This record gives sequence, structure tokens and C-alpha cells, in this order.
Amino acid sequence: MKKVQIYTDGACSGNPGVGGWAAILMFNEHRKEISGFNKDTTNNRMELFAIIQGLAALKESCDVEVYSDSAYAVDAINKGWLRAWQNSDWKTADKKEVKNRDLWNDLSLKISRHNVTFIKVKGHSDNVFNNRCDELARAAIKACRV
Repeated sequence: MKKVQIYTDGACSGNPGVGGWAAILMFNEHRKEISGFNKDTTNNRMELFAIIQGLAALKESCDVEVYSDSAYAVDAINKGWLRAWQNSDWKTADKKEVKNRDLWNDLSLKISRHNVTFIKVKGHSDNVFNNRCDELARAAIKACRV
């Protein structure tokens, strides 16, 4: 099984507002950058969408390490929140509707096709690939406004 690293980031100008997302996929010496925007969204949605798009770009089942600076996304997986939400009819621990359910459903489906590990990275620090994703996401926001 191929081992792939995916770095992701999302950004938003206003929250809600115009949002951008980006992912960098790496396999051996190969590297692919993807990005895009949404005209009316939130930062959390863009963080999730970046991960979804990164996983969707894979053409076969892989061992994947997803690197994200989004505690929202990484904690939901690593702390079991996503599974708990699915098991509780998409209610949070305090019985409220889970936000971004459509994206969580899509992410869950994408994860099921791969062996995925989520790794939290510190945002806006010395991680070259996280910083590059941030640049790409912000550039997508600017491209949307042109």
C-alpha cells in the first residue's frame, strides 16, 4: 500500500465570508498542490474541505498521514468525537446538532477508503508545508475576489 502525506489548511476572510482551502499531497518524490475557494463559508468548513479534497485526490487506497493545524478536525478524529456523533444521531455531548454534518459525512466516507492517521501541526510556525498550504488557501481567496 502506498504511503502518502497530505498537508492541509483552510482560511476565511470574514467568518463567515470568502474561504480558501489547500492540500499538498506527497508520495515519494512526487508532490501535488491543489486549492480552491468558496464564496460564502466558514474557516472550519474550509479546514474540513481541504482534508476531504486531499483524500479525494487519491486514486487508490493508501496509508495516509494527514497533517492539519485545525484542532477542530484533528480532535474530532483522534478523540473519537466523529464516531460519537455518528452513534448519537449527529448530536453533540450537550445534545445540540453537529455543525457541518454534510462535510463530516463526506470526510467519514473518504477516511473509510484509506488507512488514515491525523497529525496536528502548529499553524503559522516553521512547518514549510503547512505554511505553503496557508499561502495557497489565501491566494484562492484573492482569486475569488478578482
